[in-house]
Formats: sequence, structure tokens, C-alpha cells
Amino acid sequence: MSTAGLTRRDALAWLGTTIAALGAAPWLAASADSGTRPLQSQRMTPGRLKQSLSRWTSQAPLPELCRRLKGIGFAGVDLVYADEWAVVNDSGLAVTMGYPARRDNFLTMGFNNPAHHAVLLKELEAAIPLAKRAGVTNLITMFGNRQPGIDEGHAIDHCVAGLSKIAPYAAEHGITLCVELLNSKVDHPGYQGDSTRFGVAVMKGVDSPHVKLLYDIYHMQIMEGDVIRTIRDNIAWIGHFHTAGVPGRHEINGSQELNYHAIAKAIADLGFDGYIAHEFVPAGPDPFAAFADAIRVCTV
Repeated sequence: MSTAGLTRRDALAWLGTTIAALGAAPWLAASADSGTRPLQSQRMTPGRLKQSLSRWTSQAPLPELCRRLKGIGFAGVDLVYADEWAVVNDSGLAVTMGYPARRDNFLTMGFNNPAHHAVLLKELEAAIPLAKRAGVTNLITMFGNRQPGIDEGHAIDHCVAGLSKIAPYAAEHGITLCVELLNSKVDHPGYQGDSTRFGVAVMKGVDSPHVKLLYDIYHMQIMEGDVIRTIRDNIAWIGHFHTAGVPGRHEINGSQELNYHAIAKAIADLGFDGYIAHEFVPAGPDPFAAFADAIRVCTV
């Protein structure tokens, strides 16, 4: 199957099919100028940031993916469903972000619409104790798509109201709910949480250390740019990061417009102790070469 233009929504269906294990060809790491060089056999040192990989970006069966990621130097696997948490844990990696539920409309159904609150709260109330028992500290949730008749101010108020109801329960169990910022220009038309300004307004309204933004660097570069300054100004409200190359959502090397090494250094310099999860679809022939290079680029 071609991965060109693949979105996370596409991948959720794709990963539900039976897929063959990837071959065990040696992987390479790209150099900073997008050339290639042989990767040293030893495990990479992690630097100041904990790095993980979003599960949907790889075709590999989860046990195989975990084994190979651990060998490269990843700390965990991101965006994993509850019935897969034990596989990741048993591999010695961390589940760095868990899904509270499986739904086709997971990205579009969010807290901006009060009609959705009952379902979302029920899902999170069920998932939070499961996450606690599994040692999963982060669960993802969404702002949702814009709704007719609900302006932005009211959407913020609705998000604050809904998330404020579940924040104490998350805090009681030591879980952080991460609400993701997505672009509405290219990948997710109609998504409400498409600016840092909107997300921070919700975070300030909830005002809980257990409700944070999932700041997706790829999405926010598309929507607003000015990534490093925005992160510096709003780090208090950010609990998790995602990466991908812009444009195209491919490798984070020199083939795209962002300087991810500089971004990683800026995040590390702020004392960020959460995870930065890579969420790109490799365009090259060896996906594990791209994953290894992402570790190198963001090691600071």
C-alpha cells in the first residue's frame, strides 16, 4: 500500500487489516544534509528529551515494532489502544499516549460540543483507572470539529466546562489528559482546535496540571508558524509534542522546512520532561532508517 498522503484517519483503518511483518534489512540514518551514512550498531543515547513513535506510522506488527524501536533508542510508543498497552509494556517501552476509546469519529467529536460530553466523559472515566493500572500517564482527547450555531467563544466555554468535570478524576489517578491541536487547512477541515490561541484559552480556563495541550508541531507550522517562540511563550500549557515534516508529513530531515534540531533544543532548554513523539510517514524505502534519523535530529 502506498503511504503517500496517508493521514492518521487513513492509518487507523489500514492498521486494522492483516499486515506482513517488515523485513529485517539493516537501517541507515540520514545525515543532516539529507545524505546517508551507516548507523553505528550501538543504541543511540537519548539526550535531554524522551522520544517515542506514534504507532500508526508503521506497518510493523506491534511486537516487532517495539523490539526495533527499543534497539534504536526510543523510550516508548505513542497513540496506542488499551488492548495493546501490555504488548508495549512487556517490551520494556512506555506507552507515551493512550487512546481512551476506539471510534471512527475520534478526531472530529470533541469537547467543543456539550452534546458530546456524556460520551466523552464516560469513555475517559472508564479509561483513566485502566491507564493507572497499566502505568500509562497520558490519554488523548480532542477539541472536535466546529459545530453550527456554536461560535468560538462558546466553544471555548464548552471545552472548559467538559474538561473541568474530568480533570479532578484524572488528577486523582495521576493521569494527564492531552487535548490535541490539529490543522484545519490541509488535513482536518473544520477542526476547532487549530490554533495555539484557542488551545491556551481552554487550558487557562480549566487550569489543571492534569489537562494539557498536545502541541503538534507539524499542524501548528501549517496553521501559524513561529513555532519556537510559540512554544516558549506557552510551555506551561503543553504536556506533549508531535513531530512531522512540513510539507507532506514525511521525514523531519533536511528535505523539509522546519529545523527540528533547533526546535528540540528550545524544548529541552525549557526543562520539558514529557515526551516528544514522532508522527510522520516515512517516504523513503526503509522506515526504520527514518525513525532512527528522527532520534538523531532531536537528540540535544
